[in-house]
Amino acid sequence: MLADRRGRRISYLRISVTDRCNLRCRYCTSGVKRFIPHDDILRYEELQGVIDSALALGVSKVRLTGGEPFVRLGFPDFVKGILERHPGVDLRITTNGTLVGPHLESLYQAGLRRLNISLDTLDRQRFADITGRDSFPEVWAAIQQAMDLGFGVKINAVGMRGVNDEELPDFLELARTYPIDVRYIEFMPMGGCGRWGEDAVWSSEEILERAGSLVTLQEEPGSSPTRGPARLFRIAGGKGRLGLISPLSGHICAACNRLRLTSDGRLRTCLFSDKEYRLRPILRHPRLGLRYAAEVVRRATLDKPLGEELLRARRAENDLVCSKGMLSIGG
Repeated sequence: MLADRRGRRISYLRISVTDRCNLRCRYCTSGVKRFIPHDDILRYEELQGVIDSALALGVSKVRLTGGEPFVRLGFPDFVKGILERHPGVDLRITTNGTLVGPHLESLYQAGLRRLNISLDTLDRQRFADITGRDSFPEVWAAIQQAMDLGFGVKINAVGMRGVNDEELPDFLELARTYPIDVRYIEFMPMGGCGRWGEDAVWSSEEILERAGSLVTLQEEPGSSPTRGPARLFRIAGGKGRLGLISPLSGHICAACNRLRLTSDGRLRTCLFSDKEYRLRPILRHPRLGLRYAAEVVRRATLDKPLGEELLRARRAENDLVCSKGMLSIGG
């Protein structure tokens, strides 16, 4: 079983399958980005081997992200292959929702049951302003289709003061009307994003206070930092929930159970640490391969840092929580 020296057991692996995305969200990227060369991206066979090894080491939850995962050719078949090989795995996908629609029915039939869709606004013009693309109709149609099929849907919205803060009543109404978790994530200063500023941060406590003045909220029993990244609140008379993820103002590092793998095969044991372990050369080495890569993962996990300590030290020197942008790490 994977565990670090603090006794934290690792059960959750986030894998980025590509750093490419068809949107240009203002908090995720700025300006022109040089994408990772195709030959440096882990092949699906290599990713499948990593997943096999991770599950053997005690990982039970795998999330596939990007960039936007559905821009990668063959991604739906890769997902189906994982589910066929490991029918009991808790497999989830984070997507911007623009390209998933045509694949939803076949993915549901294959056994996928949960989707996270990034959506920061319910206004079409504001969506275009934030993402650089007029794709809100496609995203909303995908959300409705996913709900009709029976998917568990979570909407992830980055809360940005002066950008989408006035839409809180609309998002609360969305969660009240539909069986959807609307989760606000604090705006973080990631490397490569030139549009972050302290004045744009809309803290989770401020969101909670405002939401509490609009609807009656009840925090779910057991919904705490030790149970996951989001505090979850039932909305009186509603079908869905409000979630708050507080990487800046409220840390969950003491109970962190995750590892991240970038699309070019770099293992990150903590979002706030720029230390990475290069697995791709090991996976492609004729005499090393998966067995040695698994040992590197095990040893790296032992030294998994406490992220809040790194964050305090880093933010005393600059604004960034890490030097690499979210597109490169995996959203």
